[in-house]
Amino acid sequence: MTTITGCETRDVRFPTSLTGDGTDAMNTECDYSSAYVILTTSDPNLTGQGMTFTIGRGNDIVCIAIKEVAKRLVGKKLEDLFANMGKTWDYMLADPQLRWLGPEKGVIHIASGAVNNAVWDLYAKSRKKPLWKLVSDMSPEEIVNSTAFRYISDAITREEAVAMLKSREAGKAEREAKVRQLGYPAYVTSAGWLGYDDEKVARLTKEAVAAGFNHFKMKVGQNVEDDLRRGRIIRSIIDDPQYLPPGHVPRDPASLVGKNAGPTGAVFMVDANQVWDVPQAIEYVKKLEEVKPWFIEEPTAPDDILGHAAIRKALKPYGIGVATGEHAHNRMVFKQLLQAEAIDVVQIDSCRLAGVSEVLAVLLMAAKFGVPVCPHAGGVGLCEYVIHLSLIDYIAVSGTMERNVLEFVDHLHEHFIYPCSINAQGRYNVPNNADEGYSIQMHDSSIAEYEWPNGSYWVKSNAEKAKAS
Repeated sequence: MTTITGCETRDVRFPTSLTGDGTDAMNTECDYSSAYVILTTSDPNLTGQGMTFTIGRGNDIVCIAIKEVAKRLVGKKLEDLFANMGKTWDYMLADPQLRWLGPEKGVIHIASGAVNNAVWDLYAKSRKKPLWKLVSDMSPEEIVNSTAFRYISDAITREEAVAMLKSREAGKAEREAKVRQLGYPAYVTSAGWLGYDDEKVARLTKEAVAAGFNHFKMKVGQNVEDDLRRGRIIRSIIDDPQYLPPGHVPRDPASLVGKNAGPTGAVFMVDANQVWDVPQAIEYVKKLEEVKPWFIEEPTAPDDILGHAAIRKALKPYGIGVATGEHAHNRMVFKQLLQAEAIDVVQIDSCRLAGVSEVLAVLLMAAKFGVPVCPHAGGVGLCEYVIHLSLIDYIAVSGTMERNVLEFVDHLHEHFIYPCSINAQGRYNVPNNADEGYSIQMHDSSIAEYEWPNGSYWVKSNAEKAKAS
């Protein structure tokens, strides 16, 4: 029987700070980076890949933590792990020496996410299915048994989860066929980074409209007048029919209710990346009412549940919602955000949470509370990851994608063997290769070029810096 034999890590960093990609009010210098793990097995043709995302030097710490987490799995039989992925998740996180460092938060948690994702990658590859298909084909009981359930039974019980999933079962095949045909709705952030000048913002917005997108997000939080100016630029383009692509088919108006959609059906969102205190957030976002955002994302500290609730209550008369979750460090934060009615949109992150098993917990809670899930993506590898999670949510859990949109950032996809892709209607295509698993395997050539510090790019770059000094 096949067993896990070892773990390898790769510290892969891309120099995105040179072009301003990823810049926002909190994070002004971002080298998109992957703390990447490979689980080796006794089958030389089967490996599991996983990663978590940082913006550079954090990889130094996370790669060490990944190795410590993965040690617990070495020697384990794959089929024993796959038989109950919820118990596997519990076992992974039960090392008391490592749990003490969280518990279930911070570096040790995102390292656990990288490893759990690698185990799920192994599972999907062993069954010759993309990850989304593996999970969507499970019975309700199998999905619940694959879920990290500790600490959430006051929000949803296992019995409630099974009943909810059973109520969606009849339409699974129809929903799968529909999303394969149409694709999964996406929104674009690539035009709205704070480090871009007005000309670049306008050009990239026009390109995004022409590519079929109709949801657009802009970074805010450093200067309200600058934000209003840039917001007006984006609104003037996305609301103007002249920029729509030929043959444009308008979105169903029902999917746009409450989103402050403009005359072309375009929706605008803003993201502050945690830069404000609660009173600041309320006053600042009120001033952005003119550009009609659907929501403000991460208006304050990501684990301030009551702060988010206060902001949501204060902004409701202005028709502006609240979204968060990119930095929500575990399922309990999401549980409390939902119980406190603090958010209008759940934004899961594929590797801030500790892997697929914990993501399933959040999807189940969000479906019970009736809050749409619009995952955070971008970075490096996150778009490749989260399309699987949104497909699981639509096909097997919530049963809807009418109000959901999945973030898309057009950076670094070329480094993956199975990159995500967008169709002409601005929607994610469905991953469909039997060998791709969780779609996160990088090209060996990309690792050789960008691994820190001895990849060919960094050797050359550091030599040039040394020479210049």
